[in-house]
Amino acid sequence: MDLSEIDQSNLIRDSYLIDNISAGECRSIFLDWALKLRPQFEQPKAIEFLIGTYVDKAPDHPMSAVLVEASKPAKPAGRRGGRTGRQGV
Repeated sequence: MDLSEIDQSNLIRDSYLIDNISAGECRSIFLDWALKLRPQFEQPKAIEFLIGTYVDKAPDHPMSAVLVEASKPAKPAGRRGGRTGRQGV
């Protein structure tokens, strides 16, 4: 894997260069990156590659937290709202 292939539009790289960027802005940038990721790259492997590239250099940056969170398995869905949830199936 090559960083120029994983982050073609440099969204992740540029997020590390923005002063005072918020976690919400980093999540939005990450979503844009994930949607633009080319199909030949598996997203979990690409995220691990980005973690290896950036997180050690800037562990306190909000994008580092977003990348680490994205590498974790999704939490199971909880109860959804609506009539069925209130009625207790």
